[in-house]
Amino acid sequence: VQLQACGGGLVQPGGSLRLSCAASGFTMDYYSIGWFRQVPGKGRDRVSCIGSSEFSTYYADSVKGRFTISKDNAKNTVYLQMNNLKLEDTAAYYCAAAYRLIYSNFGVPSLYSYWGQGTQVTVRG
Repeated sequence: VQLQACGGGLVQPGGSLRLSCAASGFTMDYYSIGWFRQVPGKGRDRVSCIGSSEFSTYYADSVKGRFTISKDNAKNTVYLQMNNLKLEDTAAYYCAAAYRLIYSNFGVPSLYSYWGQGTQVTVRG
């Protein structure tokens, strides 16, 4: 079982990036996929999550209206489209998978069984 996150990079404020999280060894059809981010010295913060049904999504208040999570079951991949990036979005971004979480548990890192290796997003003017 593996999650491969990619798509990070260096971008100016107001710019966009699209992160991808590709799964192997299991099918995302039955899993909730979350994106979390972490800066050095701090805990892992929830960013966005999508349920196994893909119609249920969650966004942290700090990214609402700017980030969009989507799922392509045929490609076994989840995407995080990040627009209007801000300096405070700078972090290492991780994707994680959990078997059919209920909505209220979407943002709980300890409930996620599988984690990707992280991809760095740096927003700098």
